[in-house]
Amino acid sequence: MNFLNTKSIQAKVLVVDDEEVIRDIFARALTGYTVTKAASGNEALTLLGQQEFDVVVTDVLMPGGGGLDLLQTIKARQPNQPVIVMTGYAGRDTVLQALKANADDFITKPVDLLQLQATVGRVLEKRALREELLQLQRMDKLKTDFLGLISHKLKTPVTALSLFIQNLARGDSDPSDPDFQQHLGLMADEAEHLIGLIQDLLFYSSATLEERPLETVDTNLRALVDSVTIEFADALRKKGLEFNNQLPESPPLLPLDPQRSRFILQALIDNAVKFTPPGGCITLNLETHADFFKLTIHNTGAGIPVDEQAKVFEKFYQIDPHRTGQVRGFGLGLFYARHFAQQHGGNLHLDSRRGAGTEFILQLPR
Repeated sequence: MNFLNTKSIQAKVLVVDDEEVIRDIFARALTGYTVTKAASGNEALTLLGQQEFDVVVTDVLMPGGGGLDLLQTIKARQPNQPVIVMTGYAGRDTVLQALKANADDFITKPVDLLQLQATVGRVLEKRALREELLQLQRMDKLKTDFLGLISHKLKTPVTALSLFIQNLARGDSDPSDPDFQQHLGLMADEAEHLIGLIQDLLFYSSATLEERPLETVDTNLRALVDSVTIEFADALRKKGLEFNNQLPESPPLLPLDPQRSRFILQALIDNAVKFTPPGGCITLNLETHADFFKLTIHNTGAGIPVDEQAKVFEKFYQIDPHRTGQVRGFGLGLFYARHFAQQHGGNLHLDSRRGAGTEFILQLPR
């Protein structure tokens, strides 16, 4: 990201100085930025607790908490928050203290406004490069973890199919033998599972690597749920699950990204089917509020232990209620479901009690 790009998205600058005239001059000089002013370190910390800023510019000498104290507090709370220190006392001790506290740059008083603009731009460029590097590191780790998970998940069905085929190749199987028919059924199940893993892999790869803005269209949520539910008809039938879709036939239209909203529902219904015991029930409800819709998906499963509830939205985490070590899937569905819900301006959370089932709550703005 270059300096011009940083300015074009209205980077937010917090200017901290006890002199009002300095704050006003800085605000006028930093054209192309959204500038917020604070008269003290304490006021700055309050603002930082309420919103995010791309860079903080602070004076050193101020009543009610100096700039160095502010710098140290900011870096303790948010190590990656860029802070520019400005001082009329460019003595060695002051500079050393600021460097030890990880100041990102310096401006000396009296301030040259061109120097101010250049310094802010330079710090924002450095921040963008740092974030890009961190993103590359995260992506590299994700790919490593994902490859390890793929090799583990694909190995089981491929090995099972290989063994079945080897038995068939020996020619000592009788097609009329019940065991033979059972083995064929198991082969079909493993092949179907393998196809599902490959489909999931292709989608997750796209979801991980593709960064595009939402492309929303007015969507009938009931129609979308009905469409997604068809994909789980066989799974519902095999487990004898009751599926109660209690959404109104014609709910108000919601602005949703077709692909991502469909994925959210697929992940939530798949999770409900997976963890509802045979003969259980899955129920969908929709509540309409002034500012948001609340979709709940309740299942009559065993419930999720309290110590695992916060983990279910983590990448690659999978609940294994029977401790078999054979949970199918990649453990990414709920992570991306919440991520996509947040991209829509909503959220996804759960409510679960042991023995009373689990309810996932999807909240979307109107």
